[in-house]
Amino acid sequence: MPEGPSVRKFHHLVCPFVGQQVVQTGGSSKKLNPASFQSLWLQDTQVHGKKLFLRFDPDEETRSPGNNPLPEPLRKRERKEGVGDYKQTLGPDFQSSRSLELVHSGDDGSECLGGDRPAGGAERWLQISFGLFGSIWVNEFSRAKKANKRGDWRDPIPRLVLHFGGGGFLAFYSCQMSWSSSPVIRPTSDILSAKFHRGQALEALGQAQPVCYTLLDQRYFSGLGNIIKNEALYRAGIHPLSLGSLLSPQQLEILVDHVVEFSADWLHGKFQGRQQHSQIYQKDQCPAGHQVMKEAFGPPGGFQRLTWWCPQCQPRLSSDEVEQVQLS
Repeated sequence: MPEGPSVRKFHHLVCPFVGQQVVQTGGSSKKLNPASFQSLWLQDTQVHGKKLFLRFDPDEETRSPGNNPLPEPLRKRERKEGVGDYKQTLGPDFQSSRSLELVHSGDDGSECLGGDRPAGGAERWLQISFGLFGSIWVNEFSRAKKANKRGDWRDPIPRLVLHFGGGGFLAFYSCQMSWSSSPVIRPTSDILSAKFHRGQALEALGQAQPVCYTLLDQRYFSGLGNIIKNEALYRAGIHPLSLGSLLSPQQLEILVDHVVEFSADWLHGKFQGRQQHSQIYQKDQCPAGHQVMKEAFGPPGGFQRLTWWCPQCQPRLSSDEVEQVQLS
């Protein structure tokens, strides 16, 4: 599942197309005619957590000021190091002209618009969620990495393809999309935002529930996914089922530090072409050589996510430690 750093990279890839007009469309779904995007202008793009927002208008307008494709944590590094070029994987020529599927997002009550296009005063923002396997490709198409169950090497079909007047195109794969009147942006909960509110995050973590549940709560840690959850908990030496209310303020501070640092480093690595190396996620042994445990954890009735942890490096609190925390 694309997490905050990946969606920020998608945002960076889309930004050069802002201010350009859609001149040709394609896609894989039959639920919405992709011609509804024909001749529209991409005027702005914003990112929040795991969601990307694209604004389309029927008329050309001036590009929104201050739309820097890099998040604040990387702008400082960019001035010192520069952001290297990224290498795209080659893809086949696209021939399908079937339509795009727009589905209800369920987050803000926005309805799918069917074949209608955004007009003056109407919903102009396309909200994109990437689910488990969503991605955006620029000027190239995704290629099959392995044969399907039938043994066929069939390349993935993009859900939406937008060709722009500047000569380039965007291909969207396995994305869920819906129109909305405005983007839902809450920088204080975005782990990659300069406005991320540590106090709010610490208060949420201090609840009497397992910290691995709270970390995945997008209300407080927008953009945080299963990889970041596992890596931050391991680096902080905290058992995933530890109740936040029984952890010391210092432990919670350290956990938030690792969330922010790991996320920023992962994003920076994407722009530098570095592969992010995990220490615990999907590992059989931790860096110390201990056997790693794996189990699905989640709130009752909620989504259960696979969790990796080291019982020796991330021990559960003993009864004496619990009593000491309660008395402090």
